Amino acid sequence: MGEPASKILDRGPAITRSLNLNFQGDWGQANFHRIMSWLAQEVCDRAGPRSRVAIFSMRGGGSEGLTLVNDGEMHIALGTPVALMGGSQNGDAIFDGQKFPQLRALAVLPQDDRMILGIDPKHGCRTFAEIREKKPPIKLVIGPDSPDSPTGWVSHRFLEAHGITAGLIRSWGGEVVDTWCRPEQCLIPVQEMSSDITAAVHEAIMTPWWTNLIDGPRNFIPVPAEPEALKELQKTTLLDPATLPQGYWKSLKEEIPALSFRDFLLFCREDLPDDIAYLLTWCLVETKSVIESQYHHIDPNKTPLGYPFDPIKMARTSIPLHPAAERYYRDHGYLS
Repeated sequence: MGEPASKILDRGPAITRSLNLNFQGDWGQANFHRIMSWLAQEVCDRAGPRSRVAIFSMRGGGSEGLTLVNDGEMHIALGTPVALMGGSQNGDAIFDGQKFPQLRALAVLPQDDRMILGIDPKHGCRTFAEIREKKPPIKLVIGPDSPDSPTGWVSHRFLEAHGITAGLIRSWGGEVVDTWCRPEQCLIPVQEMSSDITAAVHEAIMTPWWTNLIDGPRNFIPVPAEPEALKELQKTTLLDPATLPQGYWKSLKEEIPALSFRDFLLFCREDLPDDIAYLLTWCLVETKSVIESQYHHIDPNKTPLGYPFDPIKMARTSIPLHPAAERYYRDHGYLS
């Protein structure tokens, strides 16, 4: 039998004053909200009696958390992918010169994701070279080319690195749908046999939406990324080359190169009080089994939040750690 909850909650740091915190989640039904709900409960259990946390939903492309934390409206937020978020310090990549040097990290949370292009086999193209040569009149769904949408912005850079643009697709007699941000908005309609969409660029490859698209009735072909394009993307997006292993989908018969879209960055501002930043970091590591257990029913290679968390990797952030978070990781031997 486990210990009583009151006994468990005696462990670790506590803040005697009551806290009133704002956490930025996602659109309301995805992983950021679940993560923030976990942290809200763990922090309130260890803070003053009238402590409360508000978890806010966003409506746009996913970048709102960064500016809201920067402007002091939110205390913490999540961003993805981690490498891209690293550009916020110097205004690199998606940030296009706009710098956020006052942001500080609390942790990296694992998500093993990729950016890929899937295409309808009716076009007779299995590679980017064949697409460029045959110029098929594809109807492509892709996120908006805007810094407000990390997924959309990276998707457009992904195509450009392979010599394809929205304008070029239109010149082939094709069409580009770029008004949706969220993966389910882009991918669920494509699964329908009646859909006239014949190509998609997106991430969230571990979801049933991609599985149904690749292994379902439409049998979309995942197009291997080109090595030279991945080298260029490492410079323009800060994202590393990666691969998808053979068998990731039943119809994937060989390993293919792809673009990494890995991991979540949990961040705050440098002026977040030390005791709050330390408590958050303690909860992230010491109560991680609470959130991990919510994903144990999912294949660890296909889970939208990776498990188990590794505190050493959690401390390897793409922006500087908050001093109190750094102290926690160092004091517990996770940071040399």
